[in-house]
Amino acid sequence: MKLQAGQPARDFQVTDIHGNPVRLNDYAGKKLMLSFYRYASCPLCNLRVHDLIRHQPEFRARGLHMLAVFQSPAESIQRYVGKQLAPFPIVADPARSLYRLYGVESSWAGFGKAMLFKLPMAFEAVIGNGFLPGRMEGDKAMIPADFLIGPDLVVRDAFYGKDIGDHMPIRDVEDFLKS
Repeated sequence: MKLQAGQPARDFQVTDIHGNPVRLNDYAGKKLMLSFYRYASCPLCNLRVHDLIRHQPEFRARGLHMLAVFQSPAESIQRYVGKQLAPFPIVADPARSLYRLYGVESSWAGFGKAMLFKLPMAFEAVIGNGFLPGRMEGDKAMIPADFLIGPDLVVRDAFYGKDIGDHMPIRDVEDFLKS
């Protein structure tokens, strides 16, 4: 079931790709952006992580913590996404339990839509940044989602993408940090 703004964030306790424990309650009193991605070698996902890494110093200075979830195993995440040295925790969820908990779904229509309309973004990911596609793990049609969670652990904004390259606009994250 999808979450909506105003609902409590759904509690979880997992480990990141380095074996460190991560719990929703660790973020009580802090602002959190919880992002769900496809698989570790997805060029569009890696482009988004790259973009968030670029914004991270400003976001962190304004009190935002970030947490990323991929449906790939930790080894694959370290091989692909890990090359970017993300300064935030990344969780491997090959069983997709967090995806189900947060109502993140797949859509073949969203997969096809991206193939038609996200070609410039795909070229930027592959040609411009070297994020070459690799092994596709998990549900290939998984659609990304982003959640902005307030210090009280209540969802302020729930963004469910419409296609495999659709994430919450950065300006929405900036607006959240102003509140």
